Amino acid sequence: MRVVLGVAGGIAAYKSVLLLRQLREAGHSVRVIPTQAALEFVGRATWEALSGEPAATGVFEDAHAVPHVALGKRADLVIVAPATADLLARAAAGRADDLLTSTLLTATCPVLFAPAMHTEMWLHAATQANVETLRSRGVHVLEPASGRLTGEDTGPGRLPEPEEIFAAAFALVDGEATLAGRHVVVSAGGTREPLDPVRFLGNRSTGRQGFAIAEVAARRGARVTLVAANTALPVPDGVHLVPVETTAELRTAVRAACADADVVIMAAAVADFRPAGLAGHKIKKVPGAGPAPIELVENPDILAELVTDRPREGLLVVGFAAETGDEGASVLEHGRAKARRKRADLLAVNDVSAGKGFGDQDTALTILDASGEVVAAPGSGADSVAGSKQDVAGGLLAVIAARLA
Repeated sequence: MRVVLGVAGGIAAYKSVLLLRQLREAGHSVRVIPTQAALEFVGRATWEALSGEPAATGVFEDAHAVPHVALGKRADLVIVAPATADLLARAAAGRADDLLTSTLLTATCPVLFAPAMHTEMWLHAATQANVETLRSRGVHVLEPASGRLTGEDTGPGRLPEPEEIFAAAFALVDGEATLAGRHVVVSAGGTREPLDPVRFLGNRSTGRQGFAIAEVAARRGARVTLVAANTALPVPDGVHLVPVETTAELRTAVRAACADADVVIMAAAVADFRPAGLAGHKIKKVPGAGPAPIELVENPDILAELVTDRPREGLLVVGFAAETGDEGASVLEHGRAKARRKRADLLAVNDVSAGKGFGDQDTALTILDASGEVVAAPGSGADSVAGSKQDVAGGLLAVIAARLA
């Protein structure tokens, strides 16, 4: 495959050297097009030695071959990493003032931008408008990772790891970018309801399944907002994290994120009840008196609210149901009843009998529609939703992508 690797002038350019090596080791032909500023960070000799191709920056180098037209027309894939705020602005404006921007104007293949810049630059209204402009033209722009930036700064704006960029780019080529241009909101983890300054009511959810869904959705081209309650997991590259603690905080964050979302996946384990009051001090144990009763009140049903009062018209609502069988009904029967009651577009039923599913590496889902009919299940061939957290996330997202289409 003929790959054009554009490199803009940012400190993260050193990571693109690793991406170049990964592309070459995978057997692809790579032509690196650095900007003039990029050569201040990584020299021309490095790009040429690792790619085996010339690394020109201007349209007048090898002018007889008309590179500013030929490179884009011949490419099977274009990756720009890092894509700085300046490069995004020039691309959005349709500028053609160097070889990279000229190539972008002639490319008819899939194009992926991996932004990297300071947090303030990424969040600036001008940059966000440029990103939306590019996405509206069918260009895939990854969300930057959050983490340590240049100096002591920390926040969104970090270049995703080369492996993440590689996977996202080839998902475009392989036809797996089924969520390109979509905004996916995922909730994950378990909410905690404070009882006093040191105690809370909570659950055993680790958030791993929700994080896996967010990661796979980002790889398949989606812009992903992950509302995470009380997790200690690393944030997947290209995913925007909104940390919360209580059910009320999760409700507010999810509804805000859904204002422009295409799908919301409620994978978090949300507390059904909370203490009626919050003690202002640690509740003391009185010897011989026994524990004081805890009065509980019902929390809002976030999933039901999203179904009946959707923050955006056409929002696809996907719920999760952690169920156990009992003497009255099986896991699937309980799931069917909940699907009919909740009326979510899709309901993913997870068997957690005897703690199964919480933190396990392998899991399985049965996906029901609003009427309780099975859409996908473990062991159903191509539609199977079983295996690792990543496998299950992929199966669920395939069902969701088909519904969105």
